Parts: sequence; C-alpha cells; structure tokens
Amino acid sequence: MKQAQTLLENRTYDELQPGDSASLTRTLTREDIEVFAILSGDVNPAHLDDAYAAQTPFHKVIAHGMWGGTLISTILGTQLPGPGTIYVGQQLRFLRPVSVGDVITVTVTVQEKRDKHMVLLDCLCTNQAGKSVISGTAEVMAPTQKVRRESAPLPELTLTRHEGFARLMALTASLPAVDCAVVFPTTACSLRAAVVAAQAGLVRPWLIGPRATIEAVAREAALPLAGCEWVEADTAEAAAEQAVALVQAGKVQAIQQGQIDVRPLLQAVLTHEGGLRTQGRISHAAVADVPGYGRPLIITDSEVHIHPTLDDKRDILNNAAALARRLGMSPRVALLSATQTLNTNLSSSIDAAALCKAYARQKGEHFDIDGPLPFDAAVSPEVARLRHPGSSVAGRANILLAPNLETANLLVKQLAYMGQAEVAGLVLGAQVPILLCNDTDSERSHIASAALALLMARGDDAVASDKGSPALRVAA
Repeated sequence: MKQAQTLLENRTYDELQPGDSASLTRTLTREDIEVFAILSGDVNPAHLDDAYAAQTPFHKVIAHGMWGGTLISTILGTQLPGPGTIYVGQQLRFLRPVSVGDVITVTVTVQEKRDKHMVLLDCLCTNQAGKSVISGTAEVMAPTQKVRRESAPLPELTLTRHEGFARLMALTASLPAVDCAVVFPTTACSLRAAVVAAQAGLVRPWLIGPRATIEAVAREAALPLAGCEWVEADTAEAAAEQAVALVQAGKVQAIQQGQIDVRPLLQAVLTHEGGLRTQGRISHAAVADVPGYGRPLIITDSEVHIHPTLDDKRDILNNAAALARRLGMSPRVALLSATQTLNTNLSSSIDAAALCKAYARQKGEHFDIDGPLPFDAAVSPEVARLRHPGSSVAGRANILLAPNLETANLLVKQLAYMGQAEVAGLVLGAQVPILLCNDTDSERSHIASAALALLMARGDDAVASDKGSPALRVAA
C-alpha cells in the first residue's frame, strides 16, 4: 500500500532542550517480521517457523529484537532531531518479546546536550500493557540547519508467498524415493533437475545416455553423480526406448525428460514394445502455486493435446482429478470458455456443456464440475458471488480445463511471469508419471515436479487414493 507523503521538519541542535520527546506507535504484523527477515537475512526459525517457535520458551513466533531498534531509528531520522541527524551510537536492552499483534509505542527523550552538537537521548519501547520491551540510549549528532520538506515517496512492497511448496514437500516426507529413468541428460539443466530431486530425497536417478558425455557435463556444472544408476545409450531415441523397457521391467517408476523433444519421448512411451499406455489418454497437468490464491491450481493441458476433442477432454479431466486427489484436494473443475452461457459459436462452450451434462447423468460425487466459466468467474470469489452464486466451483476452482493447448500454455506462463506463480508439472495417464524439463524452470520447480511424480507413483501410501472413484465418461 502506498504511503501518503508527510511534511518532515527537524529540530536543530539549538532548538533542542532536555526533556523534549517524540513518539510513534506501530502494531507488529507477520509481514513486518517477514520483510525484516528479507532485508536482514536473519531467518532464525524463532521468527518465521510456527512449528519451531511453538517449542521455544515463548511458544509462538516473535519479532527480531532489532525490529524495535529500527523504530527508534525512524523517530531519530524523521522527528527528533529529524532530517540531518547523524546516528553515532546506540545501547539497547531487550526486556520482553514482541509478538504478532502487539502494539508498540516508541518514545525518545532528550537527556543531555553535549559539545560538538552531540545529543544523548533516552529510548523506550512499551507494549499495549504499558510494559517495557526495549530500553536504552542513543547518541546522535544533531543537525544545525533547519529542514522542512515533504518525505520522499516510498515504492510499493508486495510479499510473494509460496506456501504450497512446503505443503507439497510435507506430503512426500514419509514416502521412499522412486527410481526415475532420466532420458539423455546431456545438458546441465536436465542433469541438474535430476540431481536436485535426488538430493531432496525424491528420486533415485537412472541416467540413460552416453556416460562420458554426461560425466563431463556434471564436472563442468559441479553436479555430484554418486548413487546414480547408469544405462548406456548413443541417441536420445534409444535412451527413450531404454526408459520404457526399464518401466516394463519394474526397475523404475517414473521418467524424466532430458535432451530430447517432448514428441519423440512421448512417442516412445506410447509405442515402443507395447508402450506404457493405460485405458485413458495421456495429458499434461501444470500445478501452479499462485501467491494469494490459497490452494494449488491445476491447469491442463498445456503440452500434449493441441486441439483436444470431447473424448480427449474427458481423459484430461480424469487425469487432473487423480492428481488433485493425490494432493489431498477434492477436485473442483472449471471448464474454461470466453462465455458463461452456452454459445454454439464457441466449441469450448459446447464441450463444457456436454461434459457437465455427462457428469449430471452419471450422478457421481467424485468431483464438482461447472462450465462454461470465464477465468475470472472460476477463480474470483467476488465475481462468483455476482454471476454464479449457486455454483460449487466458481470462485473456488482448483482445476482449470482449458479449451486448447494454446490457451493453457499462455495461462500457465502468464501466471508464472506476471503472477509470480511457481509452476511444476507432469505428464499423466501413462503407467508412470513423466517429468518434462524446461531450461527456464527454477530449481524449486524441478523439485516440486519430482515431488508430484513421487506422489503419483506412491500416492496410495500418502493420501487417500482414487481407487473406487468412478471415472467420468462422456455419453455417446
């Protein structure tokens, strides 16, 4: 939030008298603690980790001691003496902890004027109960020139939180790592994705490709390969076929893309020696941790189906719903379109109506579905209240089924680059989850994608599985 400009006026050395004082009052918020941690680099869990803080003598998160010290500095620099003051020294005693919601009043009082424009001030911070939390003295060089001017405008500050990453990692904490076939990891990006996932305890990599080349990449990128299994392959296509064979032999439970395009990798998955097909189609699901949204958001399909048919969308939807359950969510599916009512000129609107009708006929209760819904109605509670007050999905969607690949791909990238979302993803619907590797993905995205793969491979051990949940079928 922007702060209004205020008029700053100092008190010069000649104007100051012993007993002069100034005060300010501030209520400590969680955001204050987080911003101070960001600026200072002090990430002591006593200030940031609720679970850790609960075991401390204070039983809750407390502010950094020097947060109160900055409030003293604020008064010295803006009120007493004010602009032109030079901070020389500070002595503080921290008497009581300050926790979120505490109302702190800070008062500085001139104690003594000294030679060479030096001034000693008493400093006291009290809480809402009138109890002292910080006391001390400050020594400053007071200004000699009168200053009266408006304060400089401050930039807006927005905290971006990615709480979903911690929740995702917690879901995998008790699960053993999966063996993962890494197809032709001959670039630093693809090799690093496998290594960081292994270091996080999520996968055991099987590196498939030219060992000498991969080891050279690892040396140059300083990536440790201890504990990796090796399978020799001269080409990316051969490596993909080896990965399929390893799955069929029961040796690996996931596949990761290396230096191979998505199409030939998926071609091998679907066709080599019978492939890894299941009853449904494969599809890609991106999982976005969008700051402020409060729940993971699954967007599908941004990688596989360019112009999905109605039958394609049925399987895309079933795959995404299975992933949502692995994440511990009750699937709420928004069928996206540019309109909120049936429009026969929009295929997305027609498909949405058909899918909703098929779900209504089935009378299942394995997920909620609604559409056609515009994007704003799907994710905004305010829009949902105005336009879709009776919908169980509008404003609360956790799955967005896009009309086509282009729409889904644009939406995922807009959330990542404009909405500061962290995005992970998987190819679903094959016998094992498949991780795609993009050289623009962050390390956390690689780890999160591996965590999703682990949940899909071993999800029955972590959260309620979807066994027994009927799959949505589109009536002929």
